[in-house]
Amino acid sequence: MGKDSQARHQYSLGAIVQLGFRCWPYYRPQVPHLLIFVLLNTLIGGMILGGMVLANDVVDNKILLGERLEPLQARALFLDADYVTSGAEDEPPLSKDQRRQVRLGVLVLGALYMILLTASVALVWYYMVWIFQRINQQLRVEMLARAERLSLSHHSQSRTGDAIYRVYQDSATITNVLQFMLLTPLRILAWFAFGMVVIVLFSPWLFLFMVAAGVPIYCLMRHYMPKIRLAARESREANSELTSRIQETLAAIRVIKASGAEDHMMQQFGLESQQALDAAYRVRYYFVLLSVGVTLVGVSALLVAEYLMATWALSERATYMGAAIALVGFAVWNLGAFKAATGRGLELTKQAREFAGTWAIVQDLVVGLERAFYLLDLEPEVNEPEHPKAFPSPIQRVDFDAVHFSYQSQQKVLAGVSLGAEVGTITAIVGSTGAGKSTLVSLLLRLAEPEQGRVTINGEDIREMATEDLRGGVSIALQQNILFAMSVADNIRYGQKDTDQQKIQAAARIACADEFIQDMPEGYDTELGERGGKLSTGQRQRLSIARAVLRDTPILILDEPTASLDAMTEQAVMRNLAEWGRGRVVFIITHRLSTIRRADQIAFLEDGVIRELGDHQSLMAQQGAYSRFVEAETGEAR
Repeated sequence: MGKDSQARHQYSLGAIVQLGFRCWPYYRPQVPHLLIFVLLNTLIGGMILGGMVLANDVVDNKILLGERLEPLQARALFLDADYVTSGAEDEPPLSKDQRRQVRLGVLVLGALYMILLTASVALVWYYMVWIFQRINQQLRVEMLARAERLSLSHHSQSRTGDAIYRVYQDSATITNVLQFMLLTPLRILAWFAFGMVVIVLFSPWLFLFMVAAGVPIYCLMRHYMPKIRLAARESREANSELTSRIQETLAAIRVIKASGAEDHMMQQFGLESQQALDAAYRVRYYFVLLSVGVTLVGVSALLVAEYLMATWALSERATYMGAAIALVGFAVWNLGAFKAATGRGLELTKQAREFAGTWAIVQDLVVGLERAFYLLDLEPEVNEPEHPKAFPSPIQRVDFDAVHFSYQSQQKVLAGVSLGAEVGTITAIVGSTGAGKSTLVSLLLRLAEPEQGRVTINGEDIREMATEDLRGGVSIALQQNILFAMSVADNIRYGQKDTDQQKIQAAARIACADEFIQDMPEGYDTELGERGGKLSTGQRQRLSIARAVLRDTPILILDEPTASLDAMTEQAVMRNLAEWGRGRVVFIITHRLSTIRRADQIAFLEDGVIRELGDHQSLMAQQGAYSRFVEAETGEAR
């Protein structure tokens, strides 16, 4: 079942309406367009109803039976008074030529009517799509912005594919909610009300009979709605899991191929895909059962009603409110009255089935909308101060003061880490995998908040600074070397659109990337494949370093910056960074001893605690945890 706190929520009508009201901030900017859309739909509905009212009697009674036209019908067909009924009982029927003229008028007017109606429906449909996409776009942007503001604690405990499915798929429900919770029900109620009014005009007994048919329909809806709701939630969660599987598979495709795990991967994917298919099938299975049940009730009621109406038509019994509908020739039950009333009965059956289907769809939409709002309801752990302080300038030092942090309460990652780094120095953070190195520097970027302790710059707590200003003063080259399917220059200047070519090349030279870039077919304008697939791992790493250097910030973080570089290139990069880093604070996370030795100070992190702190020579002399780490890396005994 669901992961969200509201996963077990049972939706009453009030709860669904309340959830629908949460969509109002996204609908509000489009209110003028929505009102125009409703007005246009109303006009189109009037065209359809008017055409049906005029056409039914003209075709069935005037053309087929030869009855004379009502004044309104004659005016609509541009015919003179010779075609209009006088009301006398012994008036002659329309002649053969007159019927032909009426038929010709109906064909011409009907053709013009259908052209106008088709064009109007197409334009209004396009207008509706345009409005809905604007609403959906606003929600998606806010959802992604909220996901980006969430801390590493959240992202470490949730699958990326789930967020993708929520942003891409669940967000689409906000426009469907507008359609199926407001516009479609209004249209159904309008048509239903029109049909019931017509039925009352013909016979109140028919009206009561139709109302009675609503009781078993209500019982069917009460029975199937909880089943549809549960199946809809299972379907969306299964598809979310499938999206996560696809994302993880494509991200790890090289590892899968290198490990020969294609068969296992496909077997796992096939299993989860089948589970998602089965879940989607269950939703549609209950949809069909409900629809068939409502249709059977409606058709059964209509068959009985048709028997009664046929009996009344054969005896030409007066309609209940004949004077009110004499305008269109239905003062008594005749062929036209029978077909018109039957048509309204069929329409009522159709509207009842559509209403049941719409309400079933609403159950699925509310699940999706709840999943979308779940992401928006998550409160970011990193909050902006009300009155932020300016980022310190010039920078003097960075301090971690007794910092504690954990992704989950039972898993402590950092336990009272204290570390200081002065401007103009390189600090190497060293330790075994999982020691908390990357987590420590992520706190400097406020990607997460310490549970205890604080991080300061020039003695000022970074929580009192605007996050945008803080991250504008810190550059980071990540271990993953994320590159994009764009040019080399655009990858280096990523996030800095106005940077000129000279600065890009200078940053590339510091990262020892300029030479291989110049050898590429189009130099800095060479387009890279997805995730930089055209480059080697070492080349991608140097571009990542160049991107960080280009930002020219007073604090630089390098996460395993030379792990994929050969010894000569590593030495050149480190010399350049040492020269460039004067007047800056540089943190390096690395296992490469050649890089570690160049650091001004080394912090050896173990089990979330800094066990030793000093330069390479002093730490080796202590014969402690750091020296054992070095021996393990080099394979040398003491």
